[in-house]
Amino acid sequence: MADRSASEGFSGMGALTTPQQPTPVNPAYARLVPHHLRPSTEYAPDVLLPGDPGRALTLAQRLLTEPRMSNHARGLWGYTGETPEGRPLSIQSTGMGGPSAAIVLQELAELGVRRAIRVGTCGAVDPELVHGELVVAADSLAEDGASRALGAGETAEPDPELTAALAAEPEHGLSPSRIVTTDLFYDGGPDESGPPRARSEAWRRRGAVAVEMEAATIFTLGGRLGVATACVLAVTHTFRNGGRQRIGDEELAGAAERMGALAAAALEVQR
Repeated sequence: MADRSASEGFSGMGALTTPQQPTPVNPAYARLVPHHLRPSTEYAPDVLLPGDPGRALTLAQRLLTEPRMSNHARGLWGYTGETPEGRPLSIQSTGMGGPSAAIVLQELAELGVRRAIRVGTCGAVDPELVHGELVVAADSLAEDGASRALGAGETAEPDPELTAALAAEPEHGLSPSRIVTTDLFYDGGPDESGPPRARSEAWRRRGAVAVEMEAATIFTLGGRLGVATACVLAVTHTFRNGGRQRIGDEELAGAAERMGALAAAALEVQR
């Protein structure tokens, strides 16, 4: 994989400073979406969607040969470049939660994006999941307000072909599993340790193995917009002995790199 420094004010992995305002290479293109994303370069038809802007930068440095900053408006860092195989690819952060992700995906669709894979983090609902483990979403219980407002039923489903490409990647061999999308990260009462036990057990009875905050919205809106969507997650939180255990930073960095490589490979297979 490539290991390059993203341009427009970034010089390395630790350079998470505020970039200077990029000069749009195509002002007419930039004006297509005047409210949130302010693209400084055209997006690729394929995009990875991390929630965290810092993870977008890291993945751009790892996956793209000459990444250029596509957006920094509202702190939603995005990058566009080519993979080492010469395929255009964009990496655009969505922020936290379904409402923010819906804005980003809507505007990306208007800018020509046709396939999008969420590459995010999740908490373990299945107690057998461990830190750093990857989960490909088969579908998501729509327990959030944004996906329901967009017309989701009890579950929201990703694009089957893109999901199959994620699952078939030989290095990982992941069987797609049901996840759950919710609005609240801290939802555990006074100690804020995680989802209440009764709710978590109810999700498990319905087949969910992990919980996150954006996938159901992305799946539902993608279907409405004609954008093929899928999702792969890294487990960053487990809940044992009445408390939340968070993954270490070094282990998270490794999981994020594996997750990004898996998603990029799936998009290559589906070209």
